[in-house]
Amino acid sequence: MSKTEVVVYANTELLAAAAAARLVTKLVDVQAAKGSASLVLTGGGTGIAVLEQLRDSAARDAIDWSRLDVYWGDERFVPADSDDRNEKQAREALLDHVPLDPARVHAMAPSDGEFGDDPEAAAAAYAEVLAKNAQPEDHGDVPSFDITLLGLGGEGHTASVFPESPAVHETERTVVAVRNCPKPPPTRISLTLPTIRRSHDVWLMTGGEAKADAVALALSGAGEVQLPVAGARGQRRTLWLLDRAAAGKLTKVYRPPIS
Repeated sequence: MSKTEVVVYANTELLAAAAAARLVTKLVDVQAAKGSASLVLTGGGTGIAVLEQLRDSAARDAIDWSRLDVYWGDERFVPADSDDRNEKQAREALLDHVPLDPARVHAMAPSDGEFGDDPEAAAAAYAEVLAKNAQPEDHGDVPSFDITLLGLGGEGHTASVFPESPAVHETERTVVAVRNCPKPPPTRISLTLPTIRRSHDVWLMTGGEAKADAVALALSGAGEVQLPVAGARGQRRTLWLLDRAAAGKLTKVYRPPIS
């Protein structure tokens, strides 16, 4: 049965360091149990800060990086060398500093890649990547990701699934092109909410007072059409890692001790 946990840290720096430490422990445990692990990355300030903390951690070598599959929850559909690109930020923060198997790093196509400026084709190709990597025990065309890292916006978006958008209504496709995003860049590629929910663990990481309303609404049962982050849930666990400001409007039911 899936469970929801909330952990609050004093500030975003402590949050990122703690998330990195948790990530080492979780990936090591998964690899010990089944040999390999899969991780879905997110962009944004907190997501990249976690990768930087992991890069600088003495414990990072406990992970067998050659037995890790890396995916992305969403990507800005920009040229490969754009500083806006989640993949570029992740490589600079961590991926270029650890001995990953390049064949197991599954990036979404850039706007100057093999599909040109066609985000629908790029999204369809990423859906094929997911289907190819799904195993019989996954019972579908998406891998059962071990951990999916996500952030959220103040209006409640997660990955690049925005409130009231076509993507939030998608139930058939596993990956979609997203156009006319309300924040730049306007064109993106994103996993859909049903795909995200194929993850064993979903970790939602955010900080700042601007996120407090969305956090409180999501944890009080808001609907995913109006607040997509409310639909980002793990099969086994949904873990909210927050700083004190982002947790500021939680009720006593959900407010845990400050770590």
